[in-house]
Amino acid sequence: MNINQKKRKSVSGSIYLFDTYERKERLFVPLKPGRVKMYTCGPTVYDYPHIGNLRAYIVADVLRNTLEFNGYKVKQVINITDVGHLTSDADSGEDKMELSARKQKRSAFEIAELYTGIFKQNLLALNIKPPSVWSKATDHISEQITLIQRLEKAGYTYLTSDGVYFDTSRLSNYGHLARLGVAGIKPGARVDIGEKNKITDFALWKFSPKDRKRQMEWQSPWGIGFPGWHIECSAMAMKYLGETIDIHTGGIDHIPVHHTNEIAQSEAATGKQFVRYWMHVAFLTVNGKKMAKSEHNFVTLQDIVDRGYDPLAFRYLVLTSHYRAGLNFTWPSLRGAQKALLSLREKVSILGNKKVSPDKQELQEFKRCINNDFNTPQAIALLWKIADSPLTPQKKAAILEFDKVLRLNLGYLLSEKIPEEIRVLVQKREDLREDNKWEESDRVRQEIIKKGYEVRDTSAGPKVIRRGL
Repeated sequence: MNINQKKRKSVSGSIYLFDTYERKERLFVPLKPGRVKMYTCGPTVYDYPHIGNLRAYIVADVLRNTLEFNGYKVKQVINITDVGHLTSDADSGEDKMELSARKQKRSAFEIAELYTGIFKQNLLALNIKPPSVWSKATDHISEQITLIQRLEKAGYTYLTSDGVYFDTSRLSNYGHLARLGVAGIKPGARVDIGEKNKITDFALWKFSPKDRKRQMEWQSPWGIGFPGWHIECSAMAMKYLGETIDIHTGGIDHIPVHHTNEIAQSEAATGKQFVRYWMHVAFLTVNGKKMAKSEHNFVTLQDIVDRGYDPLAFRYLVLTSHYRAGLNFTWPSLRGAQKALLSLREKVSILGNKKVSPDKQELQEFKRCINNDFNTPQAIALLWKIADSPLTPQKKAAILEFDKVLRLNLGYLLSEKIPEEIRVLVQKREDLREDNKWEESDRVRQEIIKKGYEVRDTSAGPKVIRRGL
């Protein structure tokens, strides 16, 4: 059955999601009633995030919004990988942070700060809510060392001349997430085996080179060095969310190595299930090709803005495809998404601002769509079905309720084209108001005023106008 057409007759409020570990859709039941602990794999901040990366965060945002729409309280952690991610994505090559620093003639810490800021700005521009916790790898070195010591004490580690490694032969179910078929893996299929006992073994702590000093290195019980890429996420997830978490999200590229190794080291250390539901987002391609600088198709959110598009047009485009289906990006498809988004906003804005209760039938239908493995294409189709029918205040109210999940700013009343930096500030203010952070929201409002714009709050949403109009 086509992924975008599948429907489920479910009990109202029941959420089904596809669990990568089990390879099937499962009814979501959190560890603690009413509360969800969610970990989202963050970026390695050595370069600009491209729109393929950003798709995964839009999907994670829809997941979080859906959970909150259903009454759950969500604690979400997004990590920032600012050390330890080598160019091979495994255990060889140069640290991506230090390589970027050398090319740009800056320090690795400056590179991390620069691209972390750009990433966070991208999330704001895409109306993605900030997480409950931002967690930087370099701020959690002691937690990573402690976790490695737990593994060492349990007998899961061994030393080589270049680091401390995890012994995957101790686990009978290693690789289940990726269905690796470990016995059939040959040396060279994933990484150079070097001094490792087994091709699937992976680094927990890497030693600094003896002939030069790294910019990022720390003392440890095993010698001066830096953490492996995989240990970072386990240590930070367990610190903020506990030893078992409800949902872990990321791109499908993380399945065979990164997430497989997270499971191995976490469960070896605790003896408990690490993640109850794994959710992975499919690739975004550009004109049918994988996004890469060598293909000259590396597209950033700033590229989209520079061509005159609203970043939320890209968000709309992402929502028209199911997260488990591949999405092919083209500029004509983005142009179509922008036209559709503007048309939706115009249709919604025609009605007055009378405050009424949303149409209950429409809300239930929306829940059936979005609770069915976060089927945003069905939700968008329902949105258009309502928008193209004779709109009533109740139906408009329902659309604005949908937008709490979709976050397309369908209630914005824009009197003219508003600069992107103003729109981002307006959304930041809305998020702060939603969290009852009134003093902070007022500071953002003052910043908007200083830039020549004004926000007027209406029952249909914020109205943004240039001062003096």
